[in-house]
Amino acid sequence: MAFFSSLTPVFLAIICVLFGVILKKTNGEKEKRETKGKALSSPWVDEDLKDGTDHHLEEEEVDEEWQGLDENVAHVPFFVERYSEAEMIKRSQMFYELLNKRRSVRFLSNEPVPREVIDNVIRTAGTSPSGAHTEPWTFVVVQDPFLKHKIREIVEEEEEINYKKRMGDRWVNDLKRLRTNWIKEYLDTAPYLILIFKQVYGWLPNGKKKTHYYNEISVSIACGILLAALQNAGLYTVTSTPLNCGPQLRVLLQRPANEKLLLLLPVGYPRKDATVPVLTRKPLEDIMVVM
Repeated sequence: MAFFSSLTPVFLAIICVLFGVILKKTNGEKEKRETKGKALSSPWVDEDLKDGTDHHLEEEEVDEEWQGLDENVAHVPFFVERYSEAEMIKRSQMFYELLNKRRSVRFLSNEPVPREVIDNVIRTAGTSPSGAHTEPWTFVVVQDPFLKHKIREIVEEEEEINYKKRMGDRWVNDLKRLRTNWIKEYLDTAPYLILIFKQVYGWLPNGKKKTHYYNEISVSIACGILLAALQNAGLYTVTSTPLNCGPQLRVLLQRPANEKLLLLLPVGYPRKDATVPVLTRKPLEDIMVVM
């Protein structure tokens, strides 16, 4: 009897452990169900805006031996103008001051912008580096009033759903201080809309798919250069990632299936009554680490 009494604490410990394991498993399944139920509040609800870099093409669709690239690309000497240290410091400071004036502007004028300027800023964006020099970008420039209004209708319809159902309370509350909502008047008033599509793959002359390495990163770099080029030309925009609008806009603009919408930029001059929120940028010591 004493033997069994001595074992009682052991049995109790085993029972507690088993109970803990069962409880943990139950809570885990509950969390999974809750997570699944909250899927509509996830920021990444748009397949077009997900990074597809790691999604390899099916083996039978890819020609591993030939990507349509010239194996004997000529290399030539590289000569550049080298500035003095004083000139480098001056130029870097001036360029910083120019870009530090960049602001996201949601109140754009319908005043015409020279088309040649748009051509030049997109040429500039096209100088961006890309994985294996595949240049996986398409810049669609929309100036037709009918098309601009159709784009606005598509964007506003989806954005209203985003704000009310998909984005979640935290995201919507974070945007309140910027006074932004699903009404996008600038899509009608801006003289140009530039829609940047990433080409998730290309096509070879033999009809097989061509891998576009790091297409998301490559196109994102090109977008950054485009923003700098617009600022340099005295034009303004607001970076817009229209969630869940990609497929509809792709069809509207007759773009092929290998292109996915990454960014939408309304481009023009600010309205005379335009306002922007008072924001500060992080100081250098908060964004740079010197090792």
